[in-house]
Amino acid sequence: MSTTHSTPMLILGSGPAGLSAAIYGARAGMKPILVQGIQPGGQLMTTTDVENYPGFADVIQGPWLMEQMQKQAEHVGTTLMYDTIVEVDLSKRPFRLTGDSGDVYEGQVLVIATGAQAKWLGLDSEEAMKGKGVSACATCDGFFYRGKKVAVIGGGNTAVEEALYLTNHSPDVTLIHRRDELRAEKILQERLFKNERISVLWNKTIERFVGGGEPEGLVALELRDTETGEVSTLEVEGGFVAIGHHPATELFRGHLELDDDSYIKVETGSTRTSVPGVFACGDVMDKVYRQAVTAAGTGCMAALDAERFLAEAEFENIVEAAE
Repeated sequence: MSTTHSTPMLILGSGPAGLSAAIYGARAGMKPILVQGIQPGGQLMTTTDVENYPGFADVIQGPWLMEQMQKQAEHVGTTLMYDTIVEVDLSKRPFRLTGDSGDVYEGQVLVIATGAQAKWLGLDSEEAMKGKGVSACATCDGFFYRGKKVAVIGGGNTAVEEALYLTNHSPDVTLIHRRDELRAEKILQERLFKNERISVLWNKTIERFVGGGEPEGLVALELRDTETGEVSTLEVEGGFVAIGHHPATELFRGHLELDDDSYIKVETGSTRTSVPGVFACGDVMDKVYRQAVTAAGTGCMAALDAERFLAEAEFENIVEAAE
């Protein structure tokens, strides 16, 4: 039998953005309910060493960090629900969402923190080498490859930006693209081609990520030429897949305004979406930074924006009642 759960503040997503929103929302007395979704804890649950989250002198583990955030959110008054939302109604307040369990969740405000997932090549060897030399975030993991030879796979803005960033750590960066020209903006291409630390391999696809050594780590990439079919090997210690991200917004298509890349549009300088009372934070609206610390920051913003919205709505109701 289904149950209806009602709250002033409903949150979707349990990564750094959603949990930060929950912590601030709970401390503001909004008694948030957080629906954790298909991947509780978000992308950090699949991340091992985290060295760039402020407040920790030593390297910490991604799952441990999310466990601590979750405990903090619960400690200050957040209710965590293990469910996945399959249907939304944002046409009126309270907003009404239906879970896979059949339960209904109602919120006077809604904070969307469903995140985004990196696109991968889909190779078995890629899956096997994740965290062992294969990454989808140069900003997150580039520091671990100081002085080492690395490669970036892709041809758009993300790939070029990752390659340029990696030159801060590596003296030898190779960009590998399956075509004979890049899709990135011209100004980025100009910066790439002028950088002496970067070389480009055209018309190449990844056949296999090759592991070796003790402990096992990435040692090479097996490449195939898209024109000749010739197979070659490139020795590298780091491989960064940079072919884009999938924001988790399919559920909101037709309900909220999305940009051309399917990220939720928010007002500049806020987390407000096209529907009053609905706020978006973290990677579901941020395609530029995509860091745990920036996600947490926008989660804080969403909670503060939601608190102001509810205060203004309550004030308007008081004024209307007095009239």
